[in-house]
Amino acid sequence: MADCDAGAAGLEWGRQTKAVFAASPSAPGWSGTLPHRDTCPHSAVAALAASAALVTGLVLAPADAVQGEAQRLMYVHVPAAWTAYTAFTVTAVSGLAVLARRGTVWDRVGRAAAELGAGMTALAVALGMIWGRPVWGVWWTWDPRLVATLAMLLAFLTCLAVRRWHGDAARGARGAAVAGVAGFAMVPVTHFSVLWWRTLHQPPSVLRPPGDVPVDPPMLAALAAGVLAFTLLGCLVVARRVRALDAAAAAPAEHVSRAALGRAA
Repeated sequence: MADCDAGAAGLEWGRQTKAVFAASPSAPGWSGTLPHRDTCPHSAVAALAASAALVTGLVLAPADAVQGEAQRLMYVHVPAAWTAYTAFTVTAVSGLAVLARRGTVWDRVGRAAAELGAGMTALAVALGMIWGRPVWGVWWTWDPRLVATLAMLLAFLTCLAVRRWHGDAARGARGAAVAGVAGFAMVPVTHFSVLWWRTLHQPPSVLRPPGDVPVDPPMLAALAAGVLAFTLLGCLVVARRVRALDAAAAAPAEHVSRAALGRAA
């Protein structure tokens, strides 16, 4: 009896494994949904990282000798910009997958990443303005870095808006994919703008040409903790947004199936 139960369990495991590989996102034309794993452990890790970032940024890291307490905004401003860069990278990669007809799931991933990137870019711009008022003496100046960041925000918004310009969802997805791939060009332009042009904005402190990082170790630790926390939280937000888009896409199909069953009955 035990052997029969084990054999049945093995056959069932084989059927499930075959179904998983048959529905792989690498299969051409695949339009299913990504597996939804429990995000509670991920949420706990992200919360711990955010708590560590708060402690290091507000308690352990000293105030800047020149900028004072306003410099602490950088522990959020820089991670927000980093997350925007990462989100745009995911948007571009997803766009390439959509254009290669790898399935509608990549359109949802790209859309979720673009939404996150737009929010993070807007946050970086807002915090930069708040920081600039006491340090530069102005809320806004037409500095190459600021203009490039604003252009990157507009590229994110265009990626989100272009899908609504078409009545057909498939055409909208391909239009958004093209916008996402083309808009990714603003990422290197934004980052290297402080090196390519004369700018009021300071040059990069970490992602810079080879050389010593001119950041005090406690400040660097606070910055690294903020980047880690924002990255983990960003991944969590994108995963949950994709799950919501999956559910929204499945709801009409389920409604149609129930209606068809009702008419058949």
